[in-house]
Amino acid sequence: MTKEAIKAKELSPLKRIGNFQEVTLAYGEEEALEEAKRCLQCKNPVCISGCPVEIDIKKFIYQITQEDYKGAYFTIKEKNNFASICGRICPAEYQCRKTCVLTKTGEPFASPEAINIHFLERFAGDYGIEHNLQPTVNRISNTVTLGPKPEIPKVVVVGSGPAGLCCAGELARCGIKVVIFESLHKPGGVLRYGIPIFRLPQDVLEAEIDYLKTLGVEIVTNIVIGRAKSLEELRREFSAVFLGLGAGVPYFLNIKGENLCNIYSANEFLTRVNLMGAYKFPEFHTPVNIGKKIIVIGGGNTAMDAARVALRLQKMNKKKPDVRIFYRRSEVEMPARRLEIVHAKEEGLKFEFLVQPIEFKGNSKGWLGKIKSLRCKLGELDSSGRRRPVALPGSKFNMACDMAIIAVGLGANKILTSVTRELEVDKWGDIIVNSVTMETSIKGVFAGGDIVGGEGTVIEAMSMAKKGARSIIKYLSS
Repeated sequence: MTKEAIKAKELSPLKRIGNFQEVTLAYGEEEALEEAKRCLQCKNPVCISGCPVEIDIKKFIYQITQEDYKGAYFTIKEKNNFASICGRICPAEYQCRKTCVLTKTGEPFASPEAINIHFLERFAGDYGIEHNLQPTVNRISNTVTLGPKPEIPKVVVVGSGPAGLCCAGELARCGIKVVIFESLHKPGGVLRYGIPIFRLPQDVLEAEIDYLKTLGVEIVTNIVIGRAKSLEELRREFSAVFLGLGAGVPYFLNIKGENLCNIYSANEFLTRVNLMGAYKFPEFHTPVNIGKKIIVIGGGNTAMDAARVALRLQKMNKKKPDVRIFYRRSEVEMPARRLEIVHAKEEGLKFEFLVQPIEFKGNSKGWLGKIKSLRCKLGELDSSGRRRPVALPGSKFNMACDMAIIAVGLGANKILTSVTRELEVDKWGDIIVNSVTMETSIKGVFAGGDIVGGEGTVIEAMSMAKKGARSIIKYLSS
């Protein structure tokens, strides 16, 4: 029988729920070597097909076995500028690990025997940061034939989330001058405001962004494109445009009582904590109300993040931890990473599956007091390929709750698209692009990530950004 993958060490649940320290710890050198040597070095490494940015997984793992950690870092950097980020947050059990030959046929997720590719990527990425390794930048003359344009082109990227940062990095490494415009006061997008620091520490994010700056990328914060500048102005000032706007508008349930006090969207809740430092109040001047009985509605990674953050804040505020997750399907259908579900259970979160809220009820002062819900069963498959939840007649029940966090998805921010009529969007407000080139309906304007209807993962957004960057280079060469 094939030996199981070497697990990364973790903080114990009792220790970690009282703080925001990183939960999953990095491989040490000995662990990385032992895990890397488990790789079969397949003649046809199908794991590469499971990586949206096509990292040469076979090569960088082999380099680790040879203790060539610098080489492993540079191999990853050929395809991915953010090894330390992706090594921490990529859903490897659905992607590269799932396609590893050691995963048993027919399993929905990676088998325990599959190589822990993401932990090895993190090891190499952290090694590169620790040793300040800088890959060589390809000069523009080697990459782009300017044709009739004598000047070095200058490209603007709107948004500094995963797609924007990735596109900027790909272009800058080719010697192209890139300016990023970010609406918030710090760059990073969802990496900054949406992912808790116990999953992605801020110093790691800062190091990866600083690397882009060494490539010459300029980042301008506190500027809202669509208000401070129009897309037409950008087109006049820059040779090409990439829109990595993300999807920052939260969806709600549209049920009675949703405007009661102490009902948050996960987007607002996580932004207040991650970006604005609410977990350090009053040191940071951002308060956040924390209830005694909290219910998080949703089953994705954002729901897990919000619930685990809420639990920590209860503990840090000397309240008995009591956080439940309501999800209208079963655990099998949950889109959240398996690792995050395991961590949530270890930390004491309670799960209520096959539950659909139908009303929020408040007290006389307008504060949330309970949630009325229905029990469900699973019906036929829907368009997502999952079984549709069907409410059971006569199954209504109430549950006490003085704080609710709604994490049922995000939609397109329409600040720019609403004032740019020539930019074609679909019925959801997502920008329509050519799926091969990522070009929009406007020549020289490209887009990628959640704003074009992406799958909501960092690595998928980066995959689209890489395609967009290649298309921009081709466009600049014409």
